[in-house]
Amino acid sequence: MEYEKLATELIKERKSTRTFDTNDIDKDTLKRLNDYIAEVNNETTKIKARFIIISNKDSNITGKTSEKLGTYGVISGANLFIVGILDKDDKRALEFGYWFEKIILFATDIGLKTCWLGGTFNKSNFEQKSNLLENEFIPIISPVGIKKEKSRVLEVTMRALVGANKRKAWSELFFNEDMSLPLTETSAGKYNIPLEMVRLGPSASNKQPWRVIKEKGLYHFFLCRTKGYGVVDFDMQKNDLGIAKCHFELATKELGLDGNWDIIEGITVPNDWEYVYTWISKE
Repeated sequence: MEYEKLATELIKERKSTRTFDTNDIDKDTLKRLNDYIAEVNNETTKIKARFIIISNKDSNITGKTSEKLGTYGVISGANLFIVGILDKDDKRALEFGYWFEKIILFATDIGLKTCWLGGTFNKSNFEQKSNLLENEFIPIISPVGIKKEKSRVLEVTMRALVGANKRKAWSELFFNEDMSLPLTETSAGKYNIPLEMVRLGPSASNKQPWRVIKEKGLYHFFLCRTKGYGVVDFDMQKNDLGIAKCHFELATKELGLDGNWDIIEGITVPNDWEYVYTWISKE
């Protein structure tokens, strides 16, 4: 098992946290997180990506919180950040999101809180602290630590504005044969749990851009872009599909559902969706 808890439990448990206790993570827990990140870095050979942890504290003996790492007031009290680094020539945001979510779920597994951040941080400050190579940039970061017992009013307000606790209904996300017929939890059979884990996934501004069409033993994943939600240096919504892929795959492994990912030529793409990949069930 990749985690001590069930992956499906971790996916349900994980919630974005923006207000952190300023106390440090204990050394053993931090070592476990660093060790896992090192394992991920060894696995990400297909993309030019790496992940590190950086501190928001001065290196001097006082241990005072540094002001160098800015999140524009979105995050409070965090001492540590998981930083995702990608080569500027590598556009595979989907795989990047897949691996980052594995780290997020591991942090959840060892009792830590996180929050995906793709735009609300001072990139130049984080880049300086991360010692980037010449052709690298930082598309995503996440604070990591212990949640403060009482959330700030700003955090509560932000969650309400993006509808952080709301998820689209099955009938809006999953379909049977084509998009005219919604896929129900009953008709999904053994795959109702993996699909539910997709539905529960975090996404940029909670846009939930994933769509799935079941065609016999095939599960075709599509990206339904939000109009006006542009792609600048990094495709955040492709990143979201990477999170969906991670959740679906972890759930199928947990349930013992055999299958594999592939990209199939000639898939009919509804409306203005974008075809991304297919899970081929061997059940």
